[in-house]
Amino acid sequence: MTTRTDEGRGPAMPLTPDTSILVSIVEDHPLYRMALARVVDGLPGCTLGAVAGSVEEFLAYRTRPGGVVLLDLHLPGRQGPAAALAVTEAGHRPLVVSAQAGQADVLAVLAAGARGYLTKSAEEREIAAAVRQVADGGTYVSPTLAGFLLDSARPRQAGPRLALTPREREVLGLLAEGERDVDIARALGISVRTVRSHLDRIREKTGQRRRSELTRLAIGEGISSRLRVTV
Repeated sequence: MTTRTDEGRGPAMPLTPDTSILVSIVEDHPLYRMALARVVDGLPGCTLGAVAGSVEEFLAYRTRPGGVVLLDLHLPGRQGPAAALAVTEAGHRPLVVSAQAGQADVLAVLAAGARGYLTKSAEEREIAAAVRQVADGGTYVSPTLAGFLLDSARPRQAGPRLALTPREREVLGLLAEGERDVDIARALGISVRTVRSHLDRIREKTGQRRRSELTRLAIGEGISSRLRVTV
């Protein structure tokens, strides 16, 4: 079993065969952290990995990449989109579990690489479904949030379409799906420098600077398939 302190923290250790889903937890509230750990410990086909109170603490465990990370947004140290990005860049799949449920919060962390978003009112059954969906490479968004995300995903009916080249639309679509510049370059067979040149031109044409703003724009234009929401 994983060695944990009284607060429910501990290093990642394999508990079940390698075919199981490794699920780690990054949550700074001790009671909720312990509750999540108990839920994950009881999920069939899942292994409880690192249980930490901050992103920095989680990364220090050097948990093997590829697992799902239940991630709070308001943490000591890195938080919000920066937390999701750090977990993603370490090779994990962040599934946000947060009391914050505003549209801007959700879109920003999805743009930073989060694979899903649950509210803290989610029950055990929904957490299990979300973990499996994310582990399978999908995206899961809590039904309580799906309405406004689907509204955001509808292409706008009024106004001219963005004057983007086909390649710029490809780059923007991949960015909106949470891909890093290096991943976009690999997917399109171009250099990272070329990707950044495309992004610079997209920013000039749209006036949107931040990745979260570009993600929102792509979804509104129907360019991104990021929010094919599972509910």
